[in-house]
Amino acid sequence: MITKLSLKNFKSWEDTGEVTLAPLTGFFGSNSSGKTSLIQLLLLLKQTAESPDRNLVLHLGDDRSLVDLGTFQDVLYRHDLERVLEWRLDWKLSKPLRVEDPQNPRQDLFEGDELGFSAEIVWKKGKEGGQIVVKRMAYSFNEVDFGMEPVKERDQLNFKKFKLFGPNPDFFKRHRGRAWQLPPPAKCYGFPDQVRAYYQNAAFLSDFELEFEKLFAQVFYLGPLREYPKRQYSWAGAKPTDVGRRGERVVEAILASREGGYLYSFGRGRKRKSLEQVVAHWLKELNMIEDFAVRPIREGSKLYQVWVRRHPNAEEVLLADVGFGVSQILPVITLLYYVPEHSVVILEQPEIHLHPSVQAGLADVFIEVIQRRKIQIILESHSEYLLRRLQRRIAEERFSEKDVALFFCTMEGGRSRLEQLRVDMYGHIENWPEDFFGDELGEILRTQRAILERQRKTRKGELPNEGCD
Repeated sequence: MITKLSLKNFKSWEDTGEVTLAPLTGFFGSNSSGKTSLIQLLLLLKQTAESPDRNLVLHLGDDRSLVDLGTFQDVLYRHDLERVLEWRLDWKLSKPLRVEDPQNPRQDLFEGDELGFSAEIVWKKGKEGGQIVVKRMAYSFNEVDFGMEPVKERDQLNFKKFKLFGPNPDFFKRHRGRAWQLPPPAKCYGFPDQVRAYYQNAAFLSDFELEFEKLFAQVFYLGPLREYPKRQYSWAGAKPTDVGRRGERVVEAILASREGGYLYSFGRGRKRKSLEQVVAHWLKELNMIEDFAVRPIREGSKLYQVWVRRHPNAEEVLLADVGFGVSQILPVITLLYYVPEHSVVILEQPEIHLHPSVQAGLADVFIEVIQRRKIQIILESHSEYLLRRLQRRIAEERFSEKDVALFFCTMEGGRSRLEQLRVDMYGHIENWPEDFFGDELGEILRTQRAILERQRKTRKGELPNEGCD
């Protein structure tokens, strides 16, 4: 689980400060207030970690990526190439990590179940434009930093020669022989192979890299624009890693889960159900449909159709022939149960195209997977209905206020600002922001004034003119 995040000079964020995340973390605010940028930083790190090019400091993306951020200048605050892009990320490990003493393998130098990573990325000007380079990268383990930074020569940083640092200048022991200089880091987070070749006690640094990659291998994303339902779907038997950023692989995920015989703990009785059964349950619980099934168009075919029954006595119809809401929530529910336990799921506006009552019901889906599957959900939302249901569940003691972190984003003078909302044990938000979901009270008052004014005009028009019989 990601526990803390901070970034500087990223898009509209000059400095977020330290952001403490929870099992359910929600970012709210008006359009273009910077909410999406917070999510994009995580997606940027994910696609960088998954890129096969180890020389690419940051994979800024293209039309096939999770996110396309353009150029490095586009990413920087106020597009200022003199600024330093900085971030820090802390997360809880799935199991404790131990760093052994190479001189005494039976003794651990460090042990812990939390890891942090920080980086400083800059633009280095060159004769042919310039390039993105690492100014500093470090892993924090047990409050000790291990990392790399460029060597300083004649008061200038040499971004082709790097040095290793640890808890003290003498921590890392070189092998005998020539003191070769280290090349730059691999990507923005990796130690080059030469580190392990040149130093006797640097092998454990690979564990830090591995934990970074493991974290982002378990980060999954569903965007706000989801695919329209189809009349039929093709599946050749491959198991997708997720449902796709637009939900385009949701049927493949359901079929792969069925083929693999996977069952999921569900409900208070911890019953084991198939993914298809779980999806059908939630769609019925949310009063969207009565029944749900995925079937081949004929025996042995690779083409499948999604059938739904809207009411107990209704005929089955194709998903493409019912309201758009079902196809919009289907990838959300499927993703939350399809991914491995302890995953991080990022959702952008999961409430799009959903009726208010279904938006509220999403909160119950989220609570279920957080409590039963230990999923961390990070979402960007505009839904007051979802938030109100969440507040109610806290008041009902079905969800703890300690497991939720809510933030309100605003934009002032081209700079994004972040305010954490204080949620108490009764679900109250103690520092409810002005215009959180628009000026609701103002709209009510203005509506009442308009009604009174129109009533006054109507009464005045009904009165006979003076002097008339």
